[in-house]
Amino acid sequence: MRVVVQGGGTGVELLCVVRAVLKKIKRRVMVGDRVLIGSIDWVDRRGMIENVFRRSSEVLDPPVANVDHLLVLFSMEQPKPEPFSLTRFLVEAESTGIPLTLALNKTELVDSQAVDAWNSRLREWGYEPVFCSVGAKHGLDTLASILKDQTTVVVGPSGVGKSSLINVLRSNTHERVGEVSMRSGRGKHTTRHVSLLPLSGGGYLADTPGFNQPSLMKVTKQSLQQTFPEVGSKVK
Repeated sequence: MRVVVQGGGTGVELLCVVRAVLKKIKRRVMVGDRVLIGSIDWVDRRGMIENVFRRSSEVLDPPVANVDHLLVLFSMEQPKPEPFSLTRFLVEAESTGIPLTLALNKTELVDSQAVDAWNSRLREWGYEPVFCSVGAKHGLDTLASILKDQTTVVVGPSGVGKSSLINVLRSNTHERVGEVSMRSGRGKHTTRHVSLLPLSGGGYLADTPGFNQPSLMKVTKQSLQQTFPEVGSKVK
């Protein structure tokens, strides 16, 4: 497990093992955890995780700790936004209680009428969506401003451009980007693990595996109403 030790300057990355007692008490170490490191070998850059500090927040699907913000990312085309799938992602995000931003990528592939239609629809749902295009470099400054100095988890179905967006926001192309399957219109999975990536302007982005539907594990009948902003505003 790789741990970044933050100091006065650039963080030092250590390859760490988890102390046996933490495994024994089933204390899970998640991406984003703040941990206590001991038995450090600075030459070989190795250490041992001896304790996990209390988390301010937690996302289970994908598993990330100490999250400040969620970015729910869909695309306007290739693949097109599916209302049912979008609703499930939004319900899952709202159930965490963590502030979220909804963004739709690939606006260069559709006309302005399609953008306006989705903008009106999503505002009726209670959201102020951000429309962006990695290809046309549109709306990226807005997203960068929103993400600044926060730890953000980026979630969304495969093929919507999560890795491409992260690369642009980080000003690098180190992450491998997958193509979209033209037969199904659904994206091929590019990211197979959760990575916490530093932003040059401050903050972190968690790149997560693409998946078709969130689990909704924490959503109950009692809490479901609270995950729909348009319903909550009318109830109040």
